[in-house]
Amino acid sequence: LNLSPPLSMQAKWFKDHTAYTISKYGMSMCTLGMAAEFADRGVAVNSLWPRTTIATAAIEFNFPEAILKASRHPAIVADAAHAIFRRDSRLHTGNFYIDEAVLQAEGISDFSPYAVTPGGRLYTDLFLE
Repeated sequence: LNLSPPLSMQAKWFKDHTAYTISKYGMSMCTLGMAAEFADRGVAVNSLWPRTTIATAAIEFNFPEAILKASRHPAIVADAAHAIFRRDSRLHTGNFYIDEAVLQAEGISDFSPYAVTPGGRLYTDLFLE
């Protein structure tokens, strides 16, 4: 399971952080290639990306506090990863999953426990519309 975004060739994702975008998209391309390479062996390869920023040290120390407060806790990504790993590897490979959508498919509709600031505004992560 790669932590990488869905691929989008829009210039806005490259404009201010070309190297970071290339590194993340490289991981996304590995998802596509490895999913095809290992499909006949029943090994799934997928990508997972958060819908919002996640309250990690990278956010805490490199961005304004307002973004940290508008983030979700890492547990949402962990819960989504767990749900993906429980899926049949022969049927679920080569996908670009978004954490919230994975959990919605599992029947979860209340995401407030994941919010750093429950009820507050959430900041959409990079590479998502």
